Amino acid sequence: MDSEAAWRDAALAGDRTAFAKLVDHYQRPVYNFTYRMLGNRGDAEDATQEVFLRAYRALGTYDRKRPFSTWLLSIAAHYCIDRLRRRRNREVSLDGLPTWRWVPAEAVDPQRAAERSDEGDRVRRLLDDLPEDYRLVVVLRYWHDLGYAEIASVIGESESAVKSRLHRARRRLGASLEESERAASRDSEAGSATVGGSRQCSAIMPAS
Repeated sequence: MDSEAAWRDAALAGDRTAFAKLVDHYQRPVYNFTYRMLGNRGDAEDATQEVFLRAYRALGTYDRKRPFSTWLLSIAAHYCIDRLRRRRNREVSLDGLPTWRWVPAEAVDPQRAAERSDEGDRVRRLLDDLPEDYRLVVVLRYWHDLGYAEIASVIGESESAVKSRLHRARRRLGASLEESERAASRDSEAGSATVGGSRQCSAIMPAS
């Protein structure tokens, strides 16, 4: 039996130390998930603590046939969706989500880091426009690399529903990306025209 399974079984038997080891083991992936869903470190830290508190209280309902990681993500997903909906209902604008992929801490190429940051900012803005249930499946699929069956288990829906929602989310992201690129192209053309116009004017104006 591996350590994770031993900690899980001991925690289910009431061993708090074993549950603390599970927290240490899963804290990072749960935090990463809540961060990507909620968009800022403070909310992610609060959410991570709440997820483990809820998991501890609900240990008696855990199905041993189900992966513990999937069960935790399910708790985290429901909590984050509820929090996003309450945030939206209060008409508080969503903060930007983190970048699509982490920029390595050891990155030493400023230009490359800036390019990746710009790309991450663009994807973040696109994700901001997604409804929270679309954002959920996108994060689970492309950040956590879960398969359709695993996502279905996390969110409590069928695989066909997951595929359909993910398809709609991708189409929506694609449409938003095309519009973003068109807008960037228009801005670029407008900037070029302005620069060209300025040069032309300076060429015909007499020197002072």
